[in-house]
Amino acid sequence: MKTIVALQAVVTAAPLDGEPSAAELDAIEAEMPLIRAEVELLDTVIALMDRPANELDTRRARRAHARVLAARAALANAGTGGAA
Repeated sequence: MKTIVALQAVVTAAPLDGEPSAAELDAIEAEMPLIRAEVELLDTVIALMDRPANELDTRRARRAHARVLAARAALANAGTGGAA
């Protein structure tokens, strides 16, 4: 039986050390308000999946969505970009 092996070396951009760089940690920290707002919106949506939404639930979902939009706008205005 013949074995099949790759004839080319594996190409990697840089060796992986498993830890984020300082720049990556700074970027995560800058995006943390957006991440928190998105998690809150996701929690709201999940809570509304198993029951019909009443007026308070609708307001909660609207406020959570507004927080996500505000966090995205703040991040974009800060010039650091952001998740789309």
